[in-house]
Amino acid sequence: MAGEMEYTGTQVNYFFVCHRKLWLFTRDITFENENEAVRMGRLIDSYAYPRQKKQIQIGSIKIDFMDTRRGVIHEVKKSRSIERSHVWQLKYYLYWLKTRGMTDMTGEIDYPKLRRKKTVILEPEDEVAFEEIFRKMEAIFARPTPPNVIDKPFCKKCAYYEFCYV
Repeated sequence: MAGEMEYTGTQVNYFFVCHRKLWLFTRDITFENENEAVRMGRLIDSYAYPRQKKQIQIGSIKIDFMDTRRGVIHEVKKSRSIERSHVWQLKYYLYWLKTRGMTDMTGEIDYPKLRRKKTVILEPEDEVAFEEIFRKMEAIFARPTPPNVIDKPFCKKCAYYEFCYV
């Protein structure tokens, strides 16, 4: 990883949700603090799993909580509506940790509101996929203007909705 840019889990998540949102977020254009859905997610995160140490910052990544005895990192999410992005965000955390010597870790996405969990494992093909993901992310960052609006059903609940549509 020497010489590689440090990405955040949020950036990887946004890559799978919306390239425009990723571009804006990476330029510190954020609307998360005013968004009801984001506030609800933060509230769920703060009240779920009260005995766990939360928001563990390690380098550029911020893990919701970690079970060090079992070698499991946890990501708490409000809903499964964009689960693919949640899975890749957690796979990125596993990848990031592995490149720094923390091997044999697994992940778990916790949906406390739904009372569901999803186990996430970093597969060898995921590590290869990250090379392409990072290349595409860099191309998005290099754009002089934001990518086009994607106009998906979940856009209506996005923190960037008014910026993109109004």
